[in-house]
Amino acid sequence: MNQVKLGSWGPMVSEICFGSLAISPLQGRVTATQGAEVLKYALEQGINWIDTAEIYDNYDQIALATKNHPQVRIISKSYSVTAEEMRKSIEKARSGLNRDILDFFLLHEQESALTLKGHSSAWEELIRAKEKGLVRWIGISTHAVEGVRAGALQPGLDVIHPILNYQGLGIIDGSLGDMLSALSFAAELGIGIYAMKVFGGGHLSQDPQKAVDFVKGIPGVQAMALGMSSQDEVDYNLLLVSGQNVPSNLREKVKHKPRKLYIADWCVGCGRCQEACPQNALHIEKIAVVEQEACVLCGYCGRVCPHFCLKIV
Repeated sequence: MNQVKLGSWGPMVSEICFGSLAISPLQGRVTATQGAEVLKYALEQGINWIDTAEIYDNYDQIALATKNHPQVRIISKSYSVTAEEMRKSIEKARSGLNRDILDFFLLHEQESALTLKGHSSAWEELIRAKEKGLVRWIGISTHAVEGVRAGALQPGLDVIHPILNYQGLGIIDGSLGDMLSALSFAAELGIGIYAMKVFGGGHLSQDPQKAVDFVKGIPGVQAMALGMSSQDEVDYNLLLVSGQNVPSNLREKVKHKPRKLYIADWCVGCGRCQEACPQNALHIEKIAVVEQEACVLCGYCGRVCPHFCLKIV
């Protein structure tokens, strides 16, 4: 597994970061035990860092899988707004992941300088946690061009986790060109950058090599988080990213099946999912209706549904 340096002052990490959303309860593709086994297998193959978030609700799963891999780095994120919320989020991660020191902690889904201003107390608490040695590197995740630009100028920021794919799917403001320009600006400042939604939530899975090669070809983007929910997917992605030939039998096993957001017919149209969707892919017509082309299968809508109507299938 190729190792890369995450920004000018970040650690050496594998080119692939294990995106644990795919094995978390938020997406429900596999059981918690099955997900932990997939994660352990990925670590044994040389992947040495994991992306998670407080809302994924899988700290225990990751703690189990990394029990014999103390060198593995873990990234988590939270939506904390206040200093108190951030303190609680950090302690929850330290306890749940069984780590005295967190490698990375990010503010989740920041959209602009205005959003960051609204989370300024939480950010200041992150800086204090870094100064105390509780967190090594801090940053943001974002689906927005302006999130990248504002994050690059945020005092103390080490890493940005942006949405990035060759069609610009999921960018909530501006174009793909705008995003590339913003990422170039951040990279010039030495910030570590690892991409998300490389396959556009499954919409670009018909040509996965093109999707991976596009991200690998962008200067300043060092790595990518890839969601994997089976050992075959781990093997497939390792070969894909390394540029090696993928055997036809493995390609057939993994064959990226189109996924979609399923909305059960007992939906009451409360609108909570619409409010939670960062892509504006949901609207209400008595019940929730999804525009599949706009949906990036993040699963954030499902976590707020009081009747468990939404699921990625």
